[in-house]
Amino acid sequence: MKINKCFKHAFNMVLHSKLRSWLTILGIVIGVAAVIAIVSMGEGMQQTMNAQLSGLGGDIVTISPGFSRGGGMFLMRGGAGGTSGGAQATDKEIVLGRSDLQALKGIPEIALIDTNIRGNVDVSYLGKKGKVSVTGVDQKVWSQITTLTIKTGRMLDSADQNVIVIGGRLASSYFDKPVGINKMITIEGSAFRVVGILDDQSTNIYMPIQMAYQVIDDKTNDVYDSLVVKIKNEDQLDEVIVKIDSKLMIARHVTLKNKDFSISSRKEMQQTRADTMSAINTFLLAIAAVSLIVGSVGIANTMFTSVLEKTKEIGIMKAIGARNNDILLIFLFNAAFIGLVGGIIGIILGTILSGLLPSLVGNLPIMRGTTIVSMNSIIMALSVSVSVGILAGIIPAYQASKLKPVDALRYE
Repeated sequence: MKINKCFKHAFNMVLHSKLRSWLTILGIVIGVAAVIAIVSMGEGMQQTMNAQLSGLGGDIVTISPGFSRGGGMFLMRGGAGGTSGGAQATDKEIVLGRSDLQALKGIPEIALIDTNIRGNVDVSYLGKKGKVSVTGVDQKVWSQITTLTIKTGRMLDSADQNVIVIGGRLASSYFDKPVGINKMITIEGSAFRVVGILDDQSTNIYMPIQMAYQVIDDKTNDVYDSLVVKIKNEDQLDEVIVKIDSKLMIARHVTLKNKDFSISSRKEMQQTRADTMSAINTFLLAIAAVSLIVGSVGIANTMFTSVLEKTKEIGIMKAIGARNNDILLIFLFNAAFIGLVGGIIGIILGTILSGLLPSLVGNLPIMRGTTIVSMNSIIMALSVSVSVGILAGIIPAYQASKLKPVDALRYE
């Protein structure tokens, strides 16, 4: 029997059992639609995350006072940066100072060092008061290290004194009226001129560190909350972190047992978030795979039922010369056809569903972008649906091909 005749017989089998076939196809449709929607959501989330992480700065290292032995956010490397031991209890306040800054300046692989202090301050603008976070930065290098971007105005300059750069939400909606460039904001009783507005949704304020010492309580000159380092070559990140760790341990006269500072890298944050996203996508795909498994069980059930219903017809076909392979192909084509139709409809439904997902989960920051239905995901979903159909139909098709003509003709 020719292949086209086998396909025609398989097609007729689907047509003559419409309700059962479409119920079986529905199981595949749900599974494929779920796969398409989840994969497109995952790719959209991945693109959004990559766009966010691309601005984090993989060549940026932050040194903070205090040591976290098991903290996941701190990047503790091998060698001098090992994790054995923990900080010993002490009544002395742990700080970063000028000696630490000088130690870092002795490392040739470091390009820039920014000194930071932070605190909460009272602010007022046109009679409206509030409390926001202020960060004092070294204005000579801050614009070269920060990954923040300016929406309006400019960054801080080396000659700046009583000027500030403010977050986007502080400028647009925090006060009763929007704050524009060159407007004056009062911070702890002192007036500061706005020279830049950030392209973000924060209420933070950035100012020269010497001015920050004056407006933030309990801050001492040359004592820092953190040191932000930009290295010359991102490929040397691990080696530079080891050098930083070793230099600071010598400068601060500490060992692994009483280590009192921590080193964090944004590159490690990038990898952690990427791994988390991959795990989420795998979990969601596993859920979608369950739908496909249920659909394959439905196909197998339909095929077994078809074999029982077509037993006599199988006997007649064999009696007039049909071979075992012909019967096998007819039922495999039948199963593949069910998987193919289910896959096509599932892809259409999944594409529509993926377009609705951003609006359904729009409150999640990472899903504020768009979903991506790629050709690879379509090909994968269609291949999986057809493969599931064929695999689910192998056993009943083989069973049908092995029926003896005499037994099949006598079957009632």
